[in-house]
Amino acid sequence: MVGHLVEALTLLADPALIAVIVMAALFGLFVGAIPGLTATMAVALLVPVTFFMAPLPAVAAMVTVTATAIFAGDVPGALLRMPGTPASAAYCDEAFELTRRGEAEVALGTSVVFSAIGGAFGTIVLMVAAPALAEAALLFSSFEYFWLVMLGLTCAVFVAPGNPLKGLVSLMLGLLIASVGFENPAAYPRFTFGVPELMSGVQLIPVMIGMFAVSEVLRFATTVDRPLETAVQQKIGPIFRGQWRLARQYPVQAARGGVLGTLIGALPGAGADIAAWIAYGIAKRFSRTPGKFGTGHVEGIVEAGAANNSALAGAWIPALVFGIPGDSITAIVIGVLYLKGLNPGPTIFIENPGSIYAVFLVFLLANLLLLPLGWLLIKAARNVLRVPRALLMPIILVFCMVGSFAINNAMFDVGVMLAFGVIGWLMERNGFPIAPTILGLVLGAMLEQNFVTSMIKAGGNPLAFFERPVSAVLGAATILIWTSPLLRMAWRRARPS
Repeated sequence: MVGHLVEALTLLADPALIAVIVMAALFGLFVGAIPGLTATMAVALLVPVTFFMAPLPAVAAMVTVTATAIFAGDVPGALLRMPGTPASAAYCDEAFELTRRGEAEVALGTSVVFSAIGGAFGTIVLMVAAPALAEAALLFSSFEYFWLVMLGLTCAVFVAPGNPLKGLVSLMLGLLIASVGFENPAAYPRFTFGVPELMSGVQLIPVMIGMFAVSEVLRFATTVDRPLETAVQQKIGPIFRGQWRLARQYPVQAARGGVLGTLIGALPGAGADIAAWIAYGIAKRFSRTPGKFGTGHVEGIVEAGAANNSALAGAWIPALVFGIPGDSITAIVIGVLYLKGLNPGPTIFIENPGSIYAVFLVFLLANLLLLPLGWLLIKAARNVLRVPRALLMPIILVFCMVGSFAINNAMFDVGVMLAFGVIGWLMERNGFPIAPTILGLVLGAMLEQNFVTSMIKAGGNPLAFFERPVSAVLGAATILIWTSPLLRMAWRRARPS
């Protein structure tokens, strides 16, 4: 391994390669910071450019774009409550509350620092344990995936501030939206009402932009007297001040987010979005101060920020070792790897060890670049806060429309965005949280697919969900979380006074 690392360092010392990495990082930051233009889209836009590159620079550019775009989505989420990527939506409200209190530097500094820490952790795990983790990931069948998704949906109760019943209603709305279209195991059109555009389902990005960003525009437009305490402060202080204190205060959360993100990323079909949501839910569940979540508490940002970037590295584990995409990004990258002669599979570590370890080091370098380039992005973005809100909101609405249109080049998605903007505004006015709806939409299709597949395998026997060891453990953990409030209540009543 040491010899391969030395060879990789030699390859990485090429100035042209370093220039490609820096330019790819800037491109990723730009795309990720625009709501609607996701990290997956940034990688897809880069594919035609890679045709003219050597193998290592081509893969290095994609790795760097992915790492920087995922972080960049945190910036509009914290400043404008407009998550740039679905992974950023998990803790968007938390970061925006900090900004409203005049602590934008805390939210953004925590995002960039712990994203870099999580990404570096995931990269080290990728370098050391890729084959072993990939083999473990292949042990997951539809039974295990079903319980994993159920565990993720359970987080809706934890991420929902206030009334858990309203959080459950919001989650059910998300699952209902996810059931639209014929992209289900039976390929039967549901809730399409004869509209051809609904055949492929309701797209996540327009819904997310509508419920987070457009609802914020509507809230501003319908509020006549804006209280001073809700006005966004127009100054961002030093973003790295106090981050060492946070690292000492929340080491368990940072480590847990890194481990969780890597493990979830290594599961084919999961990815940074699910990792961020589950990490945020677990942070609130095991926090000593769960009541502070949703009010601008940095603890959730620490864990979820570490999880989403570590999941990116984790997704490369099954992609490199078995050629199985861990998420939508690695699905694109696998095609480029084949095109460049770096065929994924167990033999890649034998045939191209230097190039693969060079890719690992690019992962590490990309996450380290987050610190200086993320600082530049935040300093540039702070000018947004100086724009009067009455002028800023129409500009935001234009960006929302462009981002929604860019998904499928269809005006229908713009209509979806506007409709869900109104729905999100009405929900928040009546105390229904938005985050569980987005979580239900993210996980709904995966839940149905794995449930139906498992029931077909089991011949309709529900006990089969507990017959496999890993499935039984995940199922028992999920049910224990569901019943824990009742068990605690029974325990209190059974104890002698």
